Amino acid sequence: MLLVENTVKRNLRVYALTMVWNSMMWPKGDQLAQHMHHLQTSEQEMLRKEHGGQENKDASDEILYKIDIPANRYDMLCLEGIARALNIFNRTIEVPQYKVANMTGKQPLQLTIKPETALVRPFAVAAVLRGINFDRARYSSFIDLQDKLHANLCRQRSLVAIGTHDLATLKAPFMYEALPPEKINFVPLKQTKSFNAKELMQYYLDNDPKLKKFVPIIHDSVVYPVILDANRTVCSMPPIINGAHSAINLNTKDVFIEITATDLTKAQIVLNTVCTMFCEYCSTPFEVEPVEVIDSFGHRKLYPDLSSREMVVPEDLINKGIGVQLETAHMADLLSRMQLQAEAVPGSQVRVLVPPTRSDVLHACDVMEDVAIAYGYNNVGLSVPATVTVGKELPLNQLVELLRVECAMCGFTEILTWALCSRSENFEYLRRQDDGNTAVSIGNPATAEFEVCRTSLLQGALKTLGANKDLALPIKLFELSDVVLLAPDKEVGSKNQRQLVAVHCSKDSGFEVIHGLLNRVMEILGIPLRQGNVGQEDPNNRKLAKLYPDGGYCWRSSDETHDAYFSGRQADIYLQASSSSSSSRQGEVRIGKFGVIHPGVLSKFDIPFPVSAIELNIEPFCYDQFYQAFPTHLAMTDDMDMQTPQ
Repeated sequence: MLLVENTVKRNLRVYALTMVWNSMMWPKGDQLAQHMHHLQTSEQEMLRKEHGGQENKDASDEILYKIDIPANRYDMLCLEGIARALNIFNRTIEVPQYKVANMTGKQPLQLTIKPETALVRPFAVAAVLRGINFDRARYSSFIDLQDKLHANLCRQRSLVAIGTHDLATLKAPFMYEALPPEKINFVPLKQTKSFNAKELMQYYLDNDPKLKKFVPIIHDSVVYPVILDANRTVCSMPPIINGAHSAINLNTKDVFIEITATDLTKAQIVLNTVCTMFCEYCSTPFEVEPVEVIDSFGHRKLYPDLSSREMVVPEDLINKGIGVQLETAHMADLLSRMQLQAEAVPGSQVRVLVPPTRSDVLHACDVMEDVAIAYGYNNVGLSVPATVTVGKELPLNQLVELLRVECAMCGFTEILTWALCSRSENFEYLRRQDDGNTAVSIGNPATAEFEVCRTSLLQGALKTLGANKDLALPIKLFELSDVVLLAPDKEVGSKNQRQLVAVHCSKDSGFEVIHGLLNRVMEILGIPLRQGNVGQEDPNNRKLAKLYPDGGYCWRSSDETHDAYFSGRQADIYLQASSSSSSSRQGEVRIGKFGVIHPGVLSKFDIPFPVSAIELNIEPFCYDQFYQAFPTHLAMTDDMDMQTPQ
């Protein structure tokens, strides 16, 4: 929930509360204040509660009204939005029909985006509120909405920045450019002298505690974004400050709104929110004049887009989600109270038109939630659930927790590494080929460090060794985590697989230490060493071997050359299911590998000492006391669909 604090003076409070609560038939005058007493507080009162009743003489005693609203209801971040929502909910007014002014025969204002803006903030949208009628209360609410949007959806201006200007002081068309800071000179808002952008940024860092937190957003950029009019007058330098030349005031009649952003979708939501909340004060209520935006590729588009989105939601989805039995006509009536135009359509469905103010409605479940709110959660009858379940730890997680303890008791230190890594670390650094059918790729990676989901835990362990090579030797690390593999047969196209990795770094390879860890892990899992394995069988396993006449684990030397391990100093680990097993697949399955890491791999991770490692798939060992396989967090593929023999 987002806490909205409206600090209002007496005239603003009277305006807002009259508009909202008069329509709700609340008592007038002093009785209204009594009904609103539970919403009232002050800065002094809040500090008194925080400090255990201690008075703070510097705190203001001005009345604040604190209202909790959902964090995604951007249309309720101002008094106008709250008043409109309450009046529509109480059927005092109809849902407004927001529209874009008809520009037939007229040339709309233009905003041209230069290609160099892609270096810093590539997107911009704009609109005009014509003939707006400000008074002090409306003006304060207009500024307050921008501040709340900047703190909320705009992520402290890092994603979106809002600029509002007195159109009478500017000349169209407008340009959105990115210039070197030394070439941007203007008088910023609330200043009287001109600064260039570089000087202004330093001034805010030194003197303005409010604006200094926004300076790092563009401070290190080679160019700064700037909005210019036809006379090259600086309107704003987003996301920092507007120019004083075009500052709005109580006498402003035409407001030019420009939005710059790194995310076009969020820019449109912010523009729609500002326009729809205050277009009721325009000369033609609920009408917004569009601006033609020409992007860096020459494409033209009019903003804002105030059209409604259509959704069709099944009746049973809503009823099952809430736990009630409502007719589609009743649902449509309830949705109309939530600012959604709706009607029943054939097939037991509800057709919903989502207005531009309701950007939070993204899915059918959002429509279901609005029906529940309008119906009233307190009106939903209590019932006993049809099923009774007991929560417990997943068997795979329980097994992993036990293995963690055993690995730690073997002298290994647990690490936790990123699930994302670079493509080169996942393949090239480990001397493995990228066939394009192994790793899940990130569509739009924010950094080269996070390009794919890891398909092995080994690169994370080696990267940790490289970052801690100054520690005393030997260094023994392990990790039990998931890797992500492509799986076309899965609904999401990929699957998780729980694996164990352990590395030993010392002045010698320490191969015997890693080999000993493998034997210990298999011993505690109750898996014997197979008869006929290359080398001598551990005598301690002979008793277990009698119970597994043709099952267990073994290893075989591998001469694979394109891998992270030294050729001839590596071995593949296999698991053999018993012929008496009820598994759908009998036979031998490769479950892991261990050996000495290749020097070429060590050099990629900047490790100056020999390293031995093991990586093992844990999921085939997840079974109950009767050796029946437990389902893990994913269905095993054919090469892993097995269980330990009974």
